[in-house]
Amino acid sequence: MTAYAVAMIRETRFGPEIKEYLQRIDETLAPFSGKYRVHGGPYQPLEGSWSGDLVIIEFPCMETAKDWYESDSYRAIRALRMDHTEGDVILVQGVPDGHNGADILS
Repeated sequence: MTAYAVAMIRETRFGPEIKEYLQRIDETLAPFSGKYRVHGGPYQPLEGSWSGDLVIIEFPCMETAKDWYESDSYRAIRALRMDHTEGDVILVQGVPDGHNGADILS
């Protein structure tokens, strides 16, 4: 089942390190079939307040998402992001096609 790496980035301190991270991350995603689904961009808050940038990367399954995050190639650049951003990162499993809201009640 599809899984997602989700980051809510509240602050980014742009500089050479973030530029390097952004230039290198795609090569870490490719072997794990990682695909950007959301990468910052314009947004329109509808309820509550929102401050920051949302990043969502899709993977074929949770195991593949974990393997990417723990891979040598991503580990080599992860500090470039972590040292220059403030935010939260999670892995979350998607739902199957045809999922309905009430399905979580069963």
